[in-house]
Amino acid sequence: MGKVELLVDLQKYKNLLFQNIKKELTNWFESEEVETISSTEVYRFLHSLKGTAGTLNLEGLAQLARNLLAELDENSEYNWLKKDLKDYLFQLIELTYEYEHFEEEQTVNNREWHHDTQLVQIVDDDISMLILLKDVLEEKGLMVITNVDPEKAVEQYYELQPDCLIIDIHLPTKNGFEILNEIQQHNEKYFIPNIMISIDHDKETRIKAFQNGADDFISKPIEIDEFLVRIERHLQRKKIFDQSVLIDELTQVYNRRFLEDSYTKQLHDLNRTGQVFTICILDLDYFKKINDTYGHLTGDQVLSEFAQFLKNEVRKGDMVYRVGGEEFSIIFPRANDLEVQKCVTNMITRFSEKVFTHDEKKFSITFSAGVYTVSNSDTSLKDALREADVALYEAKRLGRARVELSHNSVDLYNKKVLHISVVDDDIIIRSILEKLLRGIQDERLDIKIGIYEDGATFLQSEYAQNGENHFLILDGMMPGMDGLEVLQAIKGGKYADRFTVLMLTGRKRDEDIASALKLGADDYVTKPFSTTELDARIKRLLKRVK
Repeated sequence: MGKVELLVDLQKYKNLLFQNIKKELTNWFESEEVETISSTEVYRFLHSLKGTAGTLNLEGLAQLARNLLAELDENSEYNWLKKDLKDYLFQLIELTYEYEHFEEEQTVNNREWHHDTQLVQIVDDDISMLILLKDVLEEKGLMVITNVDPEKAVEQYYELQPDCLIIDIHLPTKNGFEILNEIQQHNEKYFIPNIMISIDHDKETRIKAFQNGADDFISKPIEIDEFLVRIERHLQRKKIFDQSVLIDELTQVYNRRFLEDSYTKQLHDLNRTGQVFTICILDLDYFKKINDTYGHLTGDQVLSEFAQFLKNEVRKGDMVYRVGGEEFSIIFPRANDLEVQKCVTNMITRFSEKVFTHDEKKFSITFSAGVYTVSNSDTSLKDALREADVALYEAKRLGRARVELSHNSVDLYNKKVLHISVVDDDIIIRSILEKLLRGIQDERLDIKIGIYEDGATFLQSEYAQNGENHFLILDGMMPGMDGLEVLQAIKGGKYADRFTVLMLTGRKRDEDIASALKLGADDYVTKPFSTTELDARIKRLLKRVK
């Protein structure tokens, strides 16, 4: 009995230690009165931490404090700048978070997610079921995005192109059959497994599900072991299919995978002959407006006809690829940028004269392009596409419907501004997220980061009110104004459609998750989270705001 009481006491003092660490970090990094921090203060902080952490059996934290102390001089008169000290202590900040959140876990989550991790979309208004399925799938290393709103689910389906869709029949405003039927015409051009789940599993219901485009039917209550095996099987088939196909299903031009092979062959030709080649990136202007105004099926028609237009316009030997969304690429062998600029400019003129029709309404659309000539066989495809991308965004900035050449430089003025804000009352989490976000590299975006400890301060900030695209990472539980109130204020404001929101929520808070999704959150992550998991999820969601 004495041993149990000792463990309780230790946990109490561990919590007190974590609070003291946060208090000191807040004082150093977020107080306007503090400009620099003396080396003596830092030394005393680490010395105290070393002793206390060791006493409380937090040996990893104690050892890290020892290592950091070894690099300091107790009598130094050096004054640290806030940024430099935060970088110096970042490993300690991360370890404190892990001890605070993971020590009581039976196993630490070691998921290694990447931006290309397979994505599963679940649509179900039963929040408990939705959370359960998300948890068990993510334990298998998959990324899962959830929806309770059928309309929003359809929008996210088109935007994020999941690798598998799991959908319940009984949903508010629109049932699962209607959603499957709505996306079925789109799905005929893509291979995306659709799995229907329902408490109704009679023969008539199952047949109706398959008639509306379901690839599988799983009845509720769900046997989790069987569910996982069936979903993994569908995803395995999806992966094999994607790896074997070189033609984009919708547009019938080559896909990005074949672009990689073609680019390598062009480099070999450059190395052998010394003849340069040019890569061009083309992007339809205001394409989202087409989807929003006329629907995604009309958008698919535009993409398909644009691809065929490009194939008909290029020379024999030039190759057209779809690299994602409304973005295409063309490789022009043995041609320089000026030659390609002239050719693509004429193509823009001809395509702008093309008339599309939807329900007797006529519309036209243009495209912009960026061009880069590859003259060095050491240039990677990633670098070449980046250079062409920079030129493309210059064309967009200068008014669209034009071609611009790469000048081998990245000018921030040409980039699209994206605000990313973190609102969380925990300085440890704020510091970790700030470091993670500052490490995101994207040549297309001028990322501006804002860090806030409470919702009211964020809502009053210029970032929240300027009407520009915004990615918000929002803690659900905060003193004063909590995350749900902040979310409600944002989604009820005039710039609601400019915000993509990722909620951070505690475990076993089903009601908070339900409220967040119903208020318009785009995704949620439960604490504690791993930084690799969060990094991959953020990069996936960023596709929606580019």
